[in-house]
Amino acid sequence: MDFTLLSFAMTSLTGFFAIMNPIANVPIFISLVGDAEDDVKKRISKKSTLIAFSIVLVFVLLGKIIFDLFGITIPAFKITGGILVFFVGFEMLQSKKSTIKHLHTPNINEDIAVSPLAIPILSGPGTIVTAMNYSSDTDFIHIAIVLIAFAVICYMNYLFFNWSEILIDKLGNNVISVIGKIMGLIIAIIGTTMVIEGLKLAFLSAK
Repeated sequence: MDFTLLSFAMTSLTGFFAIMNPIANVPIFISLVGDAEDDVKKRISKKSTLIAFSIVLVFVLLGKIIFDLFGITIPAFKITGGILVFFVGFEMLQSKKSTIKHLHTPNINEDIAVSPLAIPILSGPGTIVTAMNYSSDTDFIHIAIVLIAFAVICYMNYLFFNWSEILIDKLGNNVISVIGKIMGLIIAIIGTTMVIEGLKLAFLSAK
């Protein structure tokens, strides 16, 4: 067993879980779907997670092309992305809904699966930056691991959305709030790590 790949897979899973936060997204989902029928809720949860995966898939696979097109360097991306991810985590620690991640509640209809659920709640800038950070300047195996890890977290979001009312009843809003703060701390640490990695690469390339 390659423990380096295993460690990378666990890091990717943890990072995506923290940034997407399936548990903390449950109250958001409930507030958006309201008293919709169960089959409508299932369609919305399925559509939103599939769209979110598709968006990140495009950025992961076409990341290098996007970088070359806009002249973005890996160090600059890691530093800027790390600051952005840190900002999301910092807001979560302060019990604020991230201004990057959330939008105002729209009219209740199935279009909410696209916005704001898929974009930007599930696949917002923080998620995209995290995915591209894990998959940039690496090989096919690592990219495949990133996509599998992201698919697992997308499926978790799908399940949690479908179990939303049960989870709220069992855990309560206070427990979900505490989990959100823990995830915020993890996200902030991930952001700081990305900045440090970017600075290291910048200094190495300058030599």
